Amino acid sequence: MATLALGAPYRRLWSATLLASLGDGIRAAAFPLLAVTLTRDPVLIAGVAVATQLPGVLLGLTAGWLADRLDRRRIVIVADTVRLAVLVALICLITGGWATMALLYLVVFVSGATDVARHTAASTLVPSVVAPEQLDRANGRMVTAEITGNEFVGPPLGGYLFGVALVLPFAVNGGTLAIAVALVAGIPALAQTASAAGTVPGPRESRQIRAGFRWLRKHRTFWPVPATSAALAITDTAWFTLLVLYLQDVLHLGSVWYGVMLSIGAVGGVGGGLVAASLTGQIGAKATTLTCLSLAAAGQLALGTTGSVAATAAVMASSSMAFAIWSVQVRTTIQRTVPSSLLGRVISINRVLITAGSLAGAFLGGVAASRLGLHAPFLLGLPILIVAGILVAASRTTFAQPTTPTEPDDPPTAR
Repeated sequence: MATLALGAPYRRLWSATLLASLGDGIRAAAFPLLAVTLTRDPVLIAGVAVATQLPGVLLGLTAGWLADRLDRRRIVIVADTVRLAVLVALICLITGGWATMALLYLVVFVSGATDVARHTAASTLVPSVVAPEQLDRANGRMVTAEITGNEFVGPPLGGYLFGVALVLPFAVNGGTLAIAVALVAGIPALAQTASAAGTVPGPRESRQIRAGFRWLRKHRTFWPVPATSAALAITDTAWFTLLVLYLQDVLHLGSVWYGVMLSIGAVGGVGGGLVAASLTGQIGAKATTLTCLSLAAAGQLALGTTGSVAATAAVMASSSMAFAIWSVQVRTTIQRTVPSSLLGRVISINRVLITAGSLAGAFLGGVAASRLGLHAPFLLGLPILIVAGILVAASRTTFAQPTTPTEPDDPPTAR
């Protein structure tokens, strides 16, 4: 059977996502490098990472609510435009010699906030530009584009551009965002439910945000989806944040190997995004989810009990592949299961759980490593992944299959 084309609107959205993700990767390398030119205080430099992650926790739910109440395409355009304006301001500050750590924190936070809004809205756009049976393939290509830009091309390019000139990575990022805005603006007006499109935010925002939680409360068979997302985020971050120390102190490798391992992981992630749809079609969605959990657990067991360069490289590839496949799986499941008018809110809940899980994993991994050694963070995640696997195996969750909701899309705010 011939594979149907995904269509011009999807290609525009995919291209814009690739360019935006490339900019994310460039900034991920350039922001810490800029911080080092402004201060040598490790705490202040670490604050850049905190400022990057904080918007995901503070604003994630609001971003989902906005995606359900306003024009989702316009949110993507406005978010990228605001980020472009902030980058232009940063370039002016650097050129004039006025850049400070306080201003850098502000730029990083605004960039993170617009990133949360953009990616939440973009995730809700995919079901509007492709047919339901194409969601697996469409999401797989989206994840591949994000990993390629965020992890594979963006960071090394950002480091190289920064070495040429301090403002160059931010200028290139501005250019990619300008093109991304033009691409999304060229997508025709998209269908959106009447309750979601064009509604002006009112004073009952908190009640409207809680509608996503009410939907989750009613659909207990869906709980393994966010639970597995959180479990993977906690266990992966617990060891990944300490990878550089593991390579140096356990494997006795030079600093160049850190970049090599990240590249190997990015290749695995790109491969996972490409094969996710076909794998799900061959073995089923639930079996695919269990495979992802098994790959993650096997990798952590290997690194927690050995000290091999080859094993580390294999785990970097396999764990990134598992994460990419799961990312495609969870997006497709949410998009096919959740009512359109609640889609942004449920996506944002899942994203907040992932961000919170990542922060918790980083803390737990650091504590475990400081008290029990660098192998401990790997072994820490095993029981969590095993419990998650048992929960998925025993659940009646119908991964990536459409359901017909019986309740109104937007429950009454009086509840």
